[in-house]
Amino acid sequence: MNLSAHDIILRPIVTEHTMRGMQQRKYTFKVAKSANKIQIKGAVEELFGVKISKVNTLNCKGRYVRHRSTSGYRPDWKKAIVTLAPGSKTIEFFDNMF
Repeated sequence: MNLSAHDIILRPIVTEHTMRGMQQRKYTFKVAKSANKIQIKGAVEELFGVKISKVNTLNCKGRYVRHRSTSGYRPDWKKAIVTLAPGSKTIEFFDNMF
């Protein structure tokens, strides 16, 4: 399956923990479960115009949830932490959050 860059990068993950990572030039995204590290690297470089030196991925299990008499699991998802190359500029999308 051939995915576009917008299909691979679903949304950024912005938490206190990921904000600390941004100071070390590490950015966190929710990505498609079928995407591999090479596709994620290409998508981030295409969308934001930066150079990536490293990509780490995590498969996150969906949590167990209950609501009244109904219970189940949230869907599983994949997280990618990308590290920018030493000479690369920062991602402007996140600059307004500091």
